[in-house]
Amino acid sequence: MKNIRNFCIIAHIDHGKSTLADRLLSFTGTTTAREEQAQLLDNMDLERERGITIKSHAIQMDYTYEGEQYVLNLIDTPGHVDFSYEVSRSIAACEGALLIVDAAQSIQAQTISNLYLALEHDLEIIPVLNKVDLPGANPEEVTDDIVDLLGCKPEEVIHASGKTGFGVDVILKAIIEKVPAPKGDINAPLQALIFDSVYNSYRGIETYFRVVNGEIKKGQKIKFMATNKIYDADEVGTLKLNQVAKQSIKAGDVGYLITGVKTASEIKVGDTITDALNPTDKRIEGFEDVKPMVFAGIYPVDTEEYEELRSSMEKLQLNDASLVFIPESSAALGFGFRCGFLGMLHLEIVQERLEREFDMTVITTVPNVSYHAFTNKHPDTVLLVNNPSDLPEPSKLNRVEEPFIKATIITKSDFVGPVMSLCIEKRGQIINQTYLTPERVELTFDMPLAEIVFDFYDRLKTVSKGYASFDYHPIGMKASKLVKVDILLNGTSVDALSALIHADNAYNIGKKMCEKLRQLIPRQQFDIPIQAAIGAKIISRETVKALRKDVTAKCYGGDISRKRKLLEKQKKGKKRMRQVGNVEIPQEAFMAVLKLND
Repeated sequence: MKNIRNFCIIAHIDHGKSTLADRLLSFTGTTTAREEQAQLLDNMDLERERGITIKSHAIQMDYTYEGEQYVLNLIDTPGHVDFSYEVSRSIAACEGALLIVDAAQSIQAQTISNLYLALEHDLEIIPVLNKVDLPGANPEEVTDDIVDLLGCKPEEVIHASGKTGFGVDVILKAIIEKVPAPKGDINAPLQALIFDSVYNSYRGIETYFRVVNGEIKKGQKIKFMATNKIYDADEVGTLKLNQVAKQSIKAGDVGYLITGVKTASEIKVGDTITDALNPTDKRIEGFEDVKPMVFAGIYPVDTEEYEELRSSMEKLQLNDASLVFIPESSAALGFGFRCGFLGMLHLEIVQERLEREFDMTVITTVPNVSYHAFTNKHPDTVLLVNNPSDLPEPSKLNRVEEPFIKATIITKSDFVGPVMSLCIEKRGQIINQTYLTPERVELTFDMPLAEIVFDFYDRLKTVSKGYASFDYHPIGMKASKLVKVDILLNGTSVDALSALIHADNAYNIGKKMCEKLRQLIPRQQFDIPIQAAIGAKIISRETVKALRKDVTAKCYGGDISRKRKLLEKQKKGKKRMRQVGNVEIPQEAFMAVLKLND
């Protein structure tokens, strides 16, 4: 066990984690030249196309250092703020972390928040300065920034390049010398932490775990502590590039387990596996539950596919433990699910994966956050409002509280003005402003989560020319003056388009929504009024004009009353049609409401 090292790679998005992981794999001979490709561990098409890591990926390397054989378990983690849950799970299974900083971009917001996550779990941090071969690199200055952040010595910061492979041997040496070997008792009852799981349509659910105490053998009867279900360990093994079956996996090591379980709900990520005959009495602590930030409805385009969508979501949840969903129904869209996501990118990825991996075409409603409502009758009882249609009547409402976050933005000093005005426009309050260096400023704001859900991240990148990095964490609920804006199409309210909005912005947003929908809803044979309303008060209206046929074309000359008669006849027909006509809303209309500023 003294020769095992478990470590993960943490960094801000785009600082070169996956590329450096590729170099580590080729340097240790884990991959042959034929198997090599860029971002080798990112095995989803979506990850390769976008160049981002969505899932944490575990892989085992063998390395000989000073004549001794070492087993290194590496977990590559995502860098985007929406996938920080994946990072927290990987950190729970490790003793050390490589903190990677881009020599051209220096320390960003996500670098700091991932670092704090690792320090909370008492991980040994190894600072690595990546991309030192870039023409725009500034190694001396960035090394000083890292020294200020970590309080380490300048010579402890390893200079490396994921592209050329420079410094990889130094990184491996530091991992072996600095990262502590896992602690654990091989003779104690089995205790293993599940940190990930994947659905395989042939073999059922593959569970990835880290053994803390004891050992897990092939054919052994094991028990999952959260569900108290007992299974046989049909196959255990380690995660090389392909899975390698073993007879047993001992304390301190990372591996996979196949039990033939097909039901998604029976395996919980963060659960403890133990021996069925000689169980351990305590679960593994230090594993946090996911807190969804953004809620949206996901509905099948064809209502008959509801059950199919349910099983697809369950399989997807195995692979992405931060997805939370409950069934709900909507008057406009039929049966579907209310889903909780960690952010907008997460929502986009889930929608894309449902379409690619499970062939499900889905409609996503306008995302919102969850509010607390209090009525006059019971001013102390919290009503959880995940959907605007759950909000009580304005006459019965005492107050509404919305979630607030502490946002940390690190940007160049040139962009402080535009970034501040963006945050203030989004109802943010500045709490702190610190100059990390004369060039870089850290701004801290308290702002409502609802304001950052839509386009905040994109607009932040625009106003700062791509130089601002952003990270946030929730700080609790505060009372706010919120109103529910309903969208009426042809006189009927479309519940999937209604939103809870701050009273000061309600008029502007209602107006913009109506204008946007007018462009997107196809013209029918009759006029379609689009209205935004707060309660019974209409605050904005647009009309999609009817398609008209020139009925007077065959009426040459003659009296004007003949033309009028034909037009009146057409008008009557249109009126009748409008009473029975229902309006088709294209999927783009639901998503366009998010991009009101474009």
